[in-house]
Amino acid sequence: MEQEHFFQCPYCWEEISMILDASVCKQTYIEDCEVCCNPIEISPTFKAGELIAFHSESIEQ
Repeated sequence: MEQEHFFQCPYCWEEISMILDASVCKQTYIEDCEVCCNPIEISPTFKAGELIAFHSESIEQ
């Protein structure tokens, strides 16, 4: 089950969208911004197929 989610890139501040896999309850992974190509750590949480929490942040220290 896939779900599109819109959010703001933590680097370029553009609104972007990503396809999230709602079949996994809690996950964390890295995906590049479709605008600026910088890596973003994505952490969505699903419950019964619904997105209940979403966190995105730059991976720069």
